[in-house]
Amino acid sequence: MSTQQGNAPYYFVPGPSKWPVLMGTALLAVMAGASAWVNGISWGMPVNIIGIIAALVVLYYWFGDAIAESEGGLYNARIDTSYRWSMSWFIFSEVMFFGAFFGALYYARAITMPWLADLDHKFLWPDFAGVWGNGGPAGVIDKFETMGPFPIPTINTALLLASGVTLTISHHALRENLRSKAALWLFLTVLLGAIFMGFQVYEYMHAYSELNLKLTSGIYGSTFFMLTGFHGFHVTMGGIMLSVVLYRLLKGHFTADNHFAFEGAAWYWHFVDVVWLGLYVVVYWL
Repeated sequence: MSTQQGNAPYYFVPGPSKWPVLMGTALLAVMAGASAWVNGISWGMPVNIIGIIAALVVLYYWFGDAIAESEGGLYNARIDTSYRWSMSWFIFSEVMFFGAFFGALYYARAITMPWLADLDHKFLWPDFAGVWGNGGPAGVIDKFETMGPFPIPTINTALLLASGVTLTISHHALRENLRSKAALWLFLTVLLGAIFMGFQVYEYMHAYSELNLKLTSGIYGSTFFMLTGFHGFHVTMGGIMLSVVLYRLLKGHFTADNHFAFEGAAWYWHFVDVVWLGLYVVVYWL
C-alpha cells in the first residue's frame, strides 16, 4: 500500500508479477478445501489449511514488494489516489458480499418460514411452526437451542466499539506525529480484536457442545455460522493488516501526511465494526 509520495513525475507501473496467479491458485485451494470439508470429505481440511497458508505467504511477499516500492520513492500523489480508489471499491465489494448473506437471512425469516407454515404445507409437515429458530420438521434436523445476545455477543460488541475508538485515537496521534502514542493505541486495537476472536471461538465451542447448534442445524444454523464465521474471518484479516501497520510504524515507516497503509487498514476495520453491529441486531436479538 502506498505510504510515501516520491517525486517521480510518472505513474509507476510495476513489471510482470507472479503473485496474482499464485494468489488465485491459493484461493482456489482454500475454497475447494472448505467445500469438501463441510461435506465431510477427508481431504478437505488439509487442502483448506494448505491454501490458507499459501495465501498468507503470497500476501507477505506481494505486499512486501509494494512496501519496498513505496519506501523507495517510486510512488507519487497519483499512485496514492489509485490506492484510495482501489480500497474503496474493495470495501464496496465486501458490502455486497455481506449484503447477500443478510438478504438470505431476511428471505428465510420473512418469506420462506411463513410460506412453509401456511395451510397448504400443513399436509406435508403438520407439526412445523413458522417460528425462526425452530428445528424444522420433526425427524429432519436434530433439536438445537438458538444463540442469544448475552453475554458473549454483547461483550464482543463492546470490544469492537472500543477498538474503533482506540484506532481513531491512534490515527489522530500519527497525524500529529506522535508516533509512540500512535503505536500504543494501535497495539490496543489489535489486542481488542484478538480478544474478540477468542470469545468467538469460545462461543462456537459452546454452540456445538452445549446447544447442539451446528452448520447443519437447518437454515438457522447455516445462516448463523456463515454470517458470524465470515465476519470472524474478516476480523482476523483486519487484525493481520493492523499488525503489519503496527510493525511498519515501529520500523519508522509513514509520515504525518502520508500513511495510506494505516488509513486503508483503518477503513477496513471500521467497516468490520459496522457489519458486526448489523449482525448483533439481526442475528442475536431479532
